[in-house]
Parts: sequence; structure tokens; C-alpha cells
Amino acid sequence: MENLDTLVRQQLDDARASAHGRSAHLFLHDGPLRQTVIALLAGAELDEHNAPPAASLQVLRGRIRLTGPGGGQELTAGQIGPVPHARHGVQALDDAAVLLTAVTEVRRQPRPAGAGAGTGTATGAGTAVPTGG
Repeated sequence: MENLDTLVRQQLDDARASAHGRSAHLFLHDGPLRQTVIALLAGAELDEHNAPPAASLQVLRGRIRLTGPGGGQELTAGQIGPVPHARHGVQALDDAAVLLTAVTEVRRQPRPAGAGAGTGTATGAGTAVPTGG
């Protein structure tokens, strides 16, 4: 079991020791699920990159700007938001730590024969996955 407060402190310390002002630690890797604590010092950035199929970003400390289409959005400690599916980046407005939760693959279940083209859900292993729309 990981303690997020401890991970935040460790990653901020590592970011302060880094020439780039950032640090990351993948602490949970379970099949397609990844959780990573990322620390960025004020002014540090993660350059634009592609998004995984599904992800969220929760600000644990500080303030960041999630950049991307439409100019992006600012998030502060305690806020959580979806990661855009388009190319995006992250800028630290203050010393910040975030929890990135990402799903690296989404398996689609085949629709049963005769299923309509509506917006239902297919279930697999107890997880609902949109099938159309």
C-alpha cells in the first residue's frame, strides 16, 4: 500500500534535485491500469504528447495548466479532470504534484448477433464499455 503524501514529498524532492525540475514515479501497474505521481517545479513542463485511451489527472499539491485544444484549463489542489484525447501538455504554475491515472488499452467486446446500432454498453469482467454512439 502506497501513501500519497509520502510519494508527493519524495517526488517533489526528486524534482528539486533534477536539472529539468520534474520527477515521476509509477507506483501502480495492474494490467492496462497505471497510476503515477508526477512532480513539477513552478515553470517546469511536460511537452505535448499523445494521450492514452483513458486518463485523469488529479492535482495533489499546487497548481497546473493542462494545455491542449482550446488553450487548456487550470487545475488546483483537490481538483480532478479528464486528460484530453488530443495532444496535450502540462505546465506547473506553482510547485505541483499530480496523480495521473491512465488506462493503456480498452478492449471492446463484440456485439451479439442482431444487436442494434444504439448506444448501449457491453460488459466484460464487470466493467461497462460504451459500444457505439
